[in-house]
Amino acid sequence: MGWAKARGFGAQVDECGNLVLSKPATAGYENRPGVVLQGHLDMVCQKNSGSKHDFEHDSIEAELRDGWLVADETTLGADNGIGVALALAVLESGDVAHPALEVLLTLDEESGMSGAHGLRPDAVRGRLLINIDTEDWGEFYLGCAGGADVVVESALASVPVPGGYQAVRIVVDGLRGGHSGVDIHLQRGNAIKLLVRALQALVAGGVDFRVARLEGGTARNALAREAQAVIVVADASAETLQAALGRVGEDIAEELGGVDAGFRLRLLPESAVPLRVLDDDACRRVLGALHVAPHGVRRMSARVPGVVETSSNLGVLRVSAEAIEATLMVRSLLDAGTRELAAEIVSLFSLAGMSAEVREPYPGWAPNPHSGLLALFQSVYRCEFGGDAAVKVIHAGLECGILTAIWPDMDMISFGPTIRGAHAPGERVEVASVEKAWRLLVAVLGSIPPCASDPV
Repeated sequence: MGWAKARGFGAQVDECGNLVLSKPATAGYENRPGVVLQGHLDMVCQKNSGSKHDFEHDSIEAELRDGWLVADETTLGADNGIGVALALAVLESGDVAHPALEVLLTLDEESGMSGAHGLRPDAVRGRLLINIDTEDWGEFYLGCAGGADVVVESALASVPVPGGYQAVRIVVDGLRGGHSGVDIHLQRGNAIKLLVRALQALVAGGVDFRVARLEGGTARNALAREAQAVIVVADASAETLQAALGRVGEDIAEELGGVDAGFRLRLLPESAVPLRVLDDDACRRVLGALHVAPHGVRRMSARVPGVVETSSNLGVLRVSAEAIEATLMVRSLLDAGTRELAAEIVSLFSLAGMSAEVREPYPGWAPNPHSGLLALFQSVYRCEFGGDAAVKVIHAGLECGILTAIWPDMDMISFGPTIRGAHAPGERVEVASVEKAWRLLVAVLGSIPPCASDPV
């Protein structure tokens, strides 16, 4: 707000905290349809274990490396900071020709899209919307998946720790993680699912143990990179425990070879013996439900070859001796696909005696292949860079689905520079692609025809 007002731009914050900045058309562009540049202000905050970074207070430590801006120990925030930066750069520039401009910057895109959900129909007046929140330069996006969260919250029964048991910690880490939409088809490991698999292997191997705590993942839309369990094991089962973990660890490592070569399954000492653990029935129900809970690709699209249609990500898990909290994020190009898979997950946990409900549903963005804005982008891209950009539909969620429901007559497109590793430490953005995205954006704004001709 301060930055905008100091430069004489219009600036308003709505009831949800979304920010709308505005700037009049440059001379000669007053009769052209208004343009909305749109992005979101939040980022996914992920860091490596052992990192002391505090996202609430510390600046991101980034460096320029081989043409990429990268953060090693944390996420970078290029998703969607670079889109916000491009929009603000257009506002600040004194030599970019453009129609009337509005920059719509929403809150909470990564955590539930509540900012977009809360937009009023009169929030903006533009007729064309450019979303700057996709991550592959040279591609234009005309559609995206919708989604919903399935949240599990239930009390669990516990018992005191019996005598003759020792506490240990089982840790899964070293995984690459990533974006639960963009990377879901890459078969990377999910630390939560792998940890539960290891515990189930202990059950099958006859190891006498009790669960005190399970936890893993930090964001519903990120592939869980780390998970851990604190258990107590009978003294007589200590050697059997190590052997069983060794076997299942070897199996998983072989499966993840070439995909998640850094995978580790470790058995560590735990000095403090917990006071209580899950009772046998609660443990059986929790491990069983988590073991079969769907994660990964459910269905590939028959309409859009090569694109995931429906998927689920078990993103966050917290189990104590008293309760379970878990969040699974369902995505689908078809709203019916989201509803059905979410309903299946609710049924699964219900059968296991736990409460689950669907929260924060948002619609997908149906492609419009006859988009005039797409035709304009392709024409400008052809002149600036030669050839055509690829036209894509993305399995990740973009706010365009919600925005289309609010403004059904608004023509929309999404593009952006190249970002890799979003939602995981090591996130990076290619500097050369940012320059190209800037060139394209400036050229498109200067090429929008007057309203009296093709309304685009």
